Amino acid sequence: METVLDVMKLLKRFGTYVYTGDRNADLVLLEMELRELRENGMIGTEDFMKAILILRKGD
Repeated sequence: METVLDVMKLLKRFGTYVYTGDRNADLVLLEMELRELRENGMIGTEDFMKAILILRKGD
């Protein structure tokens, strides 16, 4: 996982699609969805941390 697109593909595996037309809003929503998946134990800590760093970087 290296780009925001990779994070979106990860979320897509769980049926989550995020596109608002506003890049910053998308990044916020993606992070919220990741946190929800992590809290429910659906993704591991390593994937979660990697994805959060990518989103914060904004690539």
